[in-house]
Amino acid sequence: MSIRNLFVITVLALLPPAFGAEADALAIESNILARHLPYGTILDPILSLPDLSQIVDYTRCGDSAIWTGHYLAAEAFRYQVTGSTDAMTNINNAISAIDNLINVTGNGVLARCALPADSPYAASISSQESANGIYTGTAYGAPWIWVGNTSRDQYIGVFFGLYVTYDMVSDQTVRNWCSYEITRLLQNLLNNAWNIVLPDNTVSTTFLIRPDQQLSLLLIGKHVNGGAFEGKYSSLSNEISPTVVVPVGVDCADQTSSYYKFNLDYLTFYALKRMGSGWSSLWYDAGYDILRSTTSGHENAHFNMIDRAVSGANQGRDADTVSYLEAWLQRPRTDVYRDFTGQFPACSTNEACQPLPVQDRVTTDFLWQRDPFALSGGGEGDIETAGIDYILPYWMGRYYGVITD
Repeated sequence: MSIRNLFVITVLALLPPAFGAEADALAIESNILARHLPYGTILDPILSLPDLSQIVDYTRCGDSAIWTGHYLAAEAFRYQVTGSTDAMTNINNAISAIDNLINVTGNGVLARCALPADSPYAASISSQESANGIYTGTAYGAPWIWVGNTSRDQYIGVFFGLYVTYDMVSDQTVRNWCSYEITRLLQNLLNNAWNIVLPDNTVSTTFLIRPDQQLSLLLIGKHVNGGAFEGKYSSLSNEISPTVVVPVGVDCADQTSSYYKFNLDYLTFYALKRMGSGWSSLWYDAGYDILRSTTSGHENAHFNMIDRAVSGANQGRDADTVSYLEAWLQRPRTDVYRDFTGQFPACSTNEACQPLPVQDRVTTDFLWQRDPFALSGGGEGDIETAGIDYILPYWMGRYYGVITD
């Protein structure tokens, strides 16, 4: 081997982990545009069996808002890394779709999902989401239907996407738009005493039981519109920041059931840890330490990237993150049923003793919010995942230097 080649190999070994993944990320994003945004927000197509050649329906409308927020965040990180005009177009379209989720309800509350009343999928989605309530509204001058019973996770996902975009995109029009959407969503919650109130005056859920989430949303509000929310955040943080550790501790008491709670916790601390200061930040640090000590061994690329954002570089964690994303690319892209019972040591019914390898975990919509210990799960193999669980940690990894491409 020549001295020159030895020098090149040595230098490459010292660089951050790299793999040829940008093409994979861009292919996923192209597929999202072609198949997962029929009405502006994220939906997952149901494909014809057995050939998967035709879109026959759409599903997962009830979580459209949260994944649209995650998609928006991914595109914002992509734009910051690449300056892509395509990413900017996707950002504007996603914010417009979120705007529509607020407008269509008529009272400033966020809809889970919305689509034209004359959509060929309207009857099916209305049936799928009947338990959440189907409401009528107007969008773009035409009748639309929207899904109610809006949950806290839909709000947290949307706030996350808008907050990331506000920070990643320097275009003032985009930043103003993010500030506007955050302001009216947050003001609506404050006007209703932290309750999510639907147009028929029913309360779908409340943030009153989550001081951590209240403070996170207020910090985001203060960040984008200090004149409206700085005073409210300051007074509330003095009152309730010591209680932040309580709901997080409850979540962490059980590390497998309702695993999506940990995604919400990480999004919450993404704001608290990055922007919290003073006495309150001591409690944010304590709450985050509980969360991280519970989940750091779960081999979760998304959680690792949030930790990179709030805690800084860590060579071992960052190398692991790259390997988890490489493993993600080996996973099925539809919800095929998978059963690994007997293949990994089990410590309880359908629960392995250790997290399954990323490539072997059950299929789902967003991998990193699903129980990594589950031995079996999935569907009939006809629902296609959007892949936001790949592109979000990937573009975050590019931004933070965890991944070079």
